[in-house]
Amino acid sequence: MLKKQAKCTICKTKGLKNKAIVYLPQHRLALCKEHYISWFEKRVQKTIDEFKMFSKNEKILVAVSGGKDSLALWNVLTKLGYKVDGFYINLGIGEYSQDSKEKAVNFARKINRPLHILDLSTEIATIPKLKEISNRPACSACGTVKRYYMNKFAKDNSYEVIATGHNLDDEVAVLFGNTLRWDIDYLKRQYPVLKEEEGFIKKVKPLCKITEKETAIYSFLSDIDYIEYECPFAEGASSIEYKEFLAKLEEKHPGTKLQFYTNFLKRMYPILNEEKKEDKKLIKCKICGEPSTNEICSVCRLKQRVGV
Repeated sequence: MLKKQAKCTICKTKGLKNKAIVYLPQHRLALCKEHYISWFEKRVQKTIDEFKMFSKNEKILVAVSGGKDSLALWNVLTKLGYKVDGFYINLGIGEYSQDSKEKAVNFARKINRPLHILDLSTEIATIPKLKEISNRPACSACGTVKRYYMNKFAKDNSYEVIATGHNLDDEVAVLFGNTLRWDIDYLKRQYPVLKEEEGFIKKVKPLCKITEKETAIYSFLSDIDYIEYECPFAEGASSIEYKEFLAKLEEKHPGTKLQFYTNFLKRMYPILNEEKKEDKKLIKCKICGEPSTNEICSVCRLKQRVGV
């Protein structure tokens, strides 16, 4: 909790007495607006450097949803001097998609960067339609088509890296769920960088060590206008329940989430990847040519069911 009349930790080292507006218990830092924004942006840069995500010579595509995380990431990378454009997929989820698209378009204008927009309804079908015709949950079908079109668009337009706004809360919730199930195949892939391989563009998560709350504060202080409500299909998702449980744990023991995640990366991830089994070899989908483990990829199978 931020104490009344608390002074900015960084300002105090410079002989200044500016009032702190944010307290980060896991870092034991009280910061004013200027130094919070600076701290956040430096932390993103430090994460990029730590995991060798990309350089300023590379062409980067940010997956933009209209939410705080993706817009904050786009803002930071632009300010840090990276060549980064946005990519928004219109999922066709009624008012939610209309609002999120508006936020993404307005923000692209604000920072004067290109925003590429792909409309699922013209490529395959909206998410509500895909949910109707498939036996899969909406979030599963959504994740499949988003990954497919992000990767395809990036390749077709000479982007070298795809950056997503996954934050520490996202990563820890997934890690917690995969650990409960001991899903080794997924645990092996839970790393902030997925290297380019066999038709897949390199994917990175520069916000992986920053909490959702920290990103929300940065977005507020940076005047970023983002969509504030969740996708209607996210209701009841197990990942949200995991987040709620982990948030209560974090409140009692600040730094637990970061410790859980960083210790996994340092201690368990290397062990899991010491003896790699022969992964199922990727081949080209015989219909679209995108990488797949089967003759026909998941998206082309969905297209067949839709009748596209």
